[in-house]
Amino acid sequence: MFFETAACSKRKAVICLPLKSSSTIVMILCKNSLPDISPAHVSKPSERIFTLPEKVLQFGTGVLLRGLIDYFIDKANNQGIFNGRIVVVKSTDKGDTGAFEQQDGLYTICVQGIEAGQRVNERMINASVSRVLSAKEQWNEILQCASNPALQIIVSNTTEVGISLNPADQIHNGPPVSFPGKLLAFLLARYNAFGGSKESGMVIIPTELIPGNGDALRNICIELARLNKLDQDFIQWLSKENDFCNSLVDRIVPGKLSEKEKLLVERETGYQDELMIMAEPYRLWAIETSDQRTKDILSFSPADEGIVIAPGINKFRELKLRLLNGSHTFTCGLAVLSGFTTVKEAMANKSFNDFISELLYNEIVPAIVEKDLTLNEARQFAQKVLDRYRNPFIDHHWLSITLQYTSKMRMRNVPVLLKYFEKNDLPPVFMSLGFAAYLLFMKGDINYVKVGNGNYITDDKTVIIQQKWKEGDVGKVVSSVLGDIDLWGADLSVLPGLKEAVAVDLEKIMDKGMLKMTATIVKGNH
Repeated sequence: MFFETAACSKRKAVICLPLKSSSTIVMILCKNSLPDISPAHVSKPSERIFTLPEKVLQFGTGVLLRGLIDYFIDKANNQGIFNGRIVVVKSTDKGDTGAFEQQDGLYTICVQGIEAGQRVNERMINASVSRVLSAKEQWNEILQCASNPALQIIVSNTTEVGISLNPADQIHNGPPVSFPGKLLAFLLARYNAFGGSKESGMVIIPTELIPGNGDALRNICIELARLNKLDQDFIQWLSKENDFCNSLVDRIVPGKLSEKEKLLVERETGYQDELMIMAEPYRLWAIETSDQRTKDILSFSPADEGIVIAPGINKFRELKLRLLNGSHTFTCGLAVLSGFTTVKEAMANKSFNDFISELLYNEIVPAIVEKDLTLNEARQFAQKVLDRYRNPFIDHHWLSITLQYTSKMRMRNVPVLLKYFEKNDLPPVFMSLGFAAYLLFMKGDINYVKVGNGNYITDDKTVIIQQKWKEGDVGKVVSSVLGDIDLWGADLSVLPGLKEAVAVDLEKIMDKGMLKMTATIVKGNH
């Protein structure tokens, strides 16, 4: 091939001319190339979007923010119900903003997967990002955004480590070191720009995956303000006039497509996009607030059913933790013992598919139903979990899910097991098999788990479990593990019939093999 170039905004678009075929124009995605892009294979933004004011300050350029938060805001803009764009703050030194500059902040989202049992394959050009500013190099420009009265929302995803107090952080530095320090400096600039008015308070929504993320961020900012000896009137405004909202986000956004898939999309759409990302259809952004002003500011919320604003969001956290994360943990050992590498591979097996369906619908769902969580809500979420597991476009590896297996069992599954026994006198069939698979996985025996050289376990409790395997027969091992209060926070061996059921399952797995055992149990429960 040889290449020619054509102007694209202030940059270059590439025209690729294959030697033995008709000419094919491949442009770089940017504002000026939009008129030449056919809507046949991708949804395009209207010219109106580029005139919208900046309403959101976003800390982070990661794919979760671009694939979920920015996706929602772009969707609302296209529906004409939010009408605001995003100023993105690049907080770290990793990577650069070159692609964002070259593409005028535009990027393609490919939504691929299963939704309501149907395959989804959609593409859209996202125009929600107005500009990307580097905290290291453009801090003053970022602070100038505080004077914009239209900018009322701050979102972040700086990883869980980002929401932590650095007592030595100086907020008058340009910029401060930590994310809370940067946020506090911005809010001080906001306070000064508007004289500490009530109306100038911001809606701040961290999306880092820690419980009570909004409360934690607010407390850190207040403490950091005190350590920096800031004026008490400012601290009062910070605490009272800014709504730090707890939130929960849930969407698998693997990020870049494979090179093969990316080339296919570029061939069909006719443009190159270095920022192209893929996301699953399922999406959730649950925001906790009772403040009417906050609800009015978050006017993008009606754009998608995946956006939920509620006085409390624990229900959504419980659904995710018990049904999605919990079922993953109950089945990961079983899947590895069965010889499956990825989730989609396992779901293609009827016995495994039936097992996880029975586990969800017949055991976890009834166990977690309570006053604030209805049976119908839990069953609907379980169906979405199964759709996500069956996504043929995502390679989710089971061994990755087994990371810190024991602590995940304790946090995600032991509370469900205890709730189950509050409502039932007999042990759960599928949870018991899941626990048996966990025990055999943790034994570290390559006769059962044929992965590499056998060093497949990444778990802080490995030594403890493997020592218990040396204590005697299967019955003694099961009783010792279940009865270890330090491991589980409770003596599980006293739950009626549980240790007997797990011991029987474990012996059968070791004798018959995992898949045959799974098929037998599923068949026996129909």
